[in-house]
Amino acid sequence: MPAVLRLQVFSILNLTDFNHSITMYISNMQHFLEESGNIPRQMPKEARELASFMALVVDTTTKSCPQTLTSTDIRCFQKGCQGMIKSEILGKKDDVHWVCNKCPNEGVISEWQKTKWDNRQKPK
Repeated sequence: MPAVLRLQVFSILNLTDFNHSITMYISNMQHFLEESGNIPRQMPKEARELASFMALVVDTTTKSCPQTLTSTDIRCFQKGCQGMIKSEILGKKDDVHWVCNKCPNEGVISEWQKTKWDNRQKPK
């Protein structure tokens, strides 16, 4: 994967509204995957950790497909944060929305459908 592409795998929006600051991670899961559907081993550590976090969020969320923010057992990836992640499936596009219950991190993951972490159609 060329270095230039690695820098464009997700967008981070820092939104400030009076006394609130939000960091929004807007991620396309396909940008983090090889053609085989795996997270590349040669990816830089920070990017690989973020991709693994997103895969875990998708895996956990698609087991029950909640339509409202629902608690998970996933810890926030932010250094020093002890928060837990809540997640939900959003509307028609089926994006996964996640939010930390302690820090301002939240995000939306798109294009996760039919990845190995998509549990919607898997037999139980």
